[in-house]
Amino acid sequence: MLQQLLELVRRKNIFRWNLKRVEIKLIAVVLYYAGISFRKTSKFLRDFERFSHESLRLWYHKIANLFANTRKSRRCVAIDETKIKIGDEWWYIWAAIDVDTWEILGVMVTKWRTSIDVIKFVKEILRYCENKPIIKTDRGPWYRWTLQRLGLKHEYETFGERNAIEGWFNILKSRLKRFWKRFPSNASKESVESWIAAFISLYNLEVRIS
Repeated sequence: MLQQLLELVRRKNIFRWNLKRVEIKLIAVVLYYAGISFRKTSKFLRDFERFSHESLRLWYHKIANLFANTRKSRRCVAIDETKIKIGDEWWYIWAAIDVDTWEILGVMVTKWRTSIDVIKFVKEILRYCENKPIIKTDRGPWYRWTLQRLGLKHEYETFGERNAIEGWFNILKSRLKRFWKRFPSNASKESVESWIAAFISLYNLEVRIS
């Protein structure tokens, strides 16, 4: 994974100032992705390269720039949403996954859970689809009318292929437990979306090479 990540980072030139070795930056990012805190990672690697936990935080967020998906024909996409805490407030994370490749196609963070949010999110996901895939969701009332209006075939499903998106949310929530199941109170919606985009970039890379 590290070699593929290094090639991507160099190709996209996301670290423009290389006062620290790119390899060390990426090792630190992967360790953080795996669940080690910013502070512990910087301490763990200080015998190889000295950097602050704040530097690592900035490096991690730059990985969000790697998030990209290929536009192609997709048979089926599962969509779901879950609640997270940013500080003391509840927000929703929407996510979509290609059930055949297990790649995450997109995420969105919203304060509410409405049909308008579904329209906005699904239109974004369709940018990565050459066709109109089957959309599988739970029985949330905000899905049916919206997906019909967009001319998409919609299926309710509790288990089956929709387990792919449930499984990814379990991975995300397991990672969030590392900072007490919530984002810090000073986190903004934009910083949370950036954090998740970086997480997805690394997750998708892991899926593609597995």
